[in-house]
Amino acid sequence: MIILPYKGIVPKIDETAFVAVNAAVMGDVVIGPDTGIWYGCTVRGDVNIIRIGARTNIQDGTVIHVATRGHGTHIGDDVTVGHMALLHDCTIEDGAYVGMQACVMDGAVVEKRAFVAAGALVTPGKRVPTGQLWAGRPAKYVRDLNDEDYALMDWSGPHYVRLAQEHKKIA
Repeated sequence: MIILPYKGIVPKIDETAFVAVNAAVMGDVVIGPDTGIWYGCTVRGDVNIIRIGARTNIQDGTVIHVATRGHGTHIGDDVTVGHMALLHDCTIEDGAYVGMQACVMDGAVVEKRAFVAAGALVTPGKRVPTGQLWAGRPAKYVRDLNDEDYALMDWSGPHYVRLAQEHKKIA
């Protein structure tokens, strides 16, 4: 893993978190307990802050960054972020799900237990409400979440916490 200070600020990573050997974390970043930062991720808190909660899963190839005049990137507890997502100066609340190759832009908010589909583009300042699925480029409301969606969300978090702990043992 590449852990770098920026302007004297060193990332704070909980000892139970998993950060893959080729993930890069720099600057004003806090990563909570049992969180996984998977292979090839970049978490760059150079010009603002990044806060990632507990039991959150940031999958392979994801880029998390900030904006100089923004509010930082805030990712809550029990969040799943799919492979190769881009999160930029946004807020992802507890229990939300962001699909593979989705992009959530400056000032956007994905509320608690909301779902952003794979490949979606959540444009600046948009709010994805609790209990909704948004998809498309630009992302728009598609439908309310159903039992299958919630089952996937509930399965994903604990599954990736266990998997991250296995990878931590072999890293």
